[in-house]
Amino acid sequence: MMNHDIPLHDTLAATRRDFLLSGAGGVGMMSLGALLAGDGAATAESAPHVNPLAVRPAHFAPRAKACIFIYFEGAPSQLDLFDHKPKLVELHKQPIPPSLIEGVRFAFLDPKTATLMGPLARKWIRYGECGMEMSDLLPHIGGVADDICLIRSMVSTQFNHHPGQLLMQCGRPAFGLPATGAWLTYGLGSESQNLPGYVVLTAGRGSSAGASIWSSGFLPSSYAGVLFRNQGEPVLNLENPAGLPAELQRAGLDALRDVNAERLAQLQDPEIAARIANYELAFRMQSAAPDLIDLSGETQATLDAYGVNRETPPDGGRGGGGPDTYGSFARNCLLARRMVERGVRFINIVHASWDHHSSIDKELPYNTGMADQPIAALIRDLKQRGLLDETMVVWGSEFGRTPLGENRKGDNSNVTGRDHHPYAFSMFLAGGGIKGGQVYGDSVESGWGVVKDPVPPADLQATMLHLFGMDHLKLTYRDQGRDFRLTDVAGNVIPQLIS
Repeated sequence: MMNHDIPLHDTLAATRRDFLLSGAGGVGMMSLGALLAGDGAATAESAPHVNPLAVRPAHFAPRAKACIFIYFEGAPSQLDLFDHKPKLVELHKQPIPPSLIEGVRFAFLDPKTATLMGPLARKWIRYGECGMEMSDLLPHIGGVADDICLIRSMVSTQFNHHPGQLLMQCGRPAFGLPATGAWLTYGLGSESQNLPGYVVLTAGRGSSAGASIWSSGFLPSSYAGVLFRNQGEPVLNLENPAGLPAELQRAGLDALRDVNAERLAQLQDPEIAARIANYELAFRMQSAAPDLIDLSGETQATLDAYGVNRETPPDGGRGGGGPDTYGSFARNCLLARRMVERGVRFINIVHASWDHHSSIDKELPYNTGMADQPIAALIRDLKQRGLLDETMVVWGSEFGRTPLGENRKGDNSNVTGRDHHPYAFSMFLAGGGIKGGQVYGDSVESGWGVVKDPVPPADLQATMLHLFGMDHLKLTYRDQGRDFRLTDVAGNVIPQLIS
């Protein structure tokens, strides 16, 4: 029977979804309310809404459950760290063949008078049973060489920082796109009850790309990276103002939830559901986040292994971020392990900067001294706790550094750094189904370009998603009339990287 008190056009606009979520039958109200009660996001009396971070099944059996992506903004020099080129030392200060740089764009370097620059200050050591060759600047990471897969054949289409960072993290050099962590939490949800599915930790000077590389883009905001601090208030404005009782805050949140739920029933806008879930998560985080960053329960041996209490050397140049740079980065690595234990899906550790246009022989040892010990400790700690098999650890950046010494306006009198280089650079991965103890791909003897097995960012992203049980072709989201995916129109899984 039609209710004549309701306008005809409103009656005709009613849908099956309206009935299930808010109609007389109340089916959606009961089932969704029970779901959220189990998740801790609502009581049985709460208005119904879908939890955007609820765990969802993968496309196929996953190898990885969590990812710690350590992102070094600015581009570490692969030629001084990961890719030994004896020929480059022989050719030091020699001009590069013009055919190699014809039509090539540089950020600052003047190619007309630039010469090759070998890493003269570096020694190269074979680490582990696999004999992986790395620089003397990475003795701790060298100690876990048998657990890592070193890619020496990364390539990019971007030669400036911000576009390169967007390509590496978001799949395309464009604004408004979801980052890898947002895609994973959208596809799989999060097992954490009281923390976000995607967390960002920063150290150093701050990334030039800022929040654009941990954005949710066109995905609902629940999937965006949440910036955490490793001391003090974990998330800015998370704590209650002085004098606000917890029961009063809870009553206010309940009222706000009810208003939002009414609007959700009317519009079916997923961003409203995200808003409801975000408020509830923030409430739960008020107790969970301070406990997370409290390291008093960690053993002294663990704190020492990560180097949490190390002193920061003076004058770090581009890598310096204040007197606690070393300790801050070490705490971030330890917090990442603690987040994995609490079910966080994706953790970005971002440090800036590795943009060594000058003084590379002074500033690169500062940066590696900061990063080497905590990263190796993180891999060892995860392995000792039985977490490495399901936790992917990634060292990466937007591109590498050129084999040419940087000059400016034809001035070769003070060549002490390297320009941006997207044509061949290095990254490494460990855990989460990655086949360790191997080097994949290779660059030419001068280090200029890739000679074997090039790996563009889309192939890396497709492989990472595959290890999480996700088909990168099927992980899509419709926006502006088309289906988008992280890898856009590219991407191939690399089976050789998988154990």
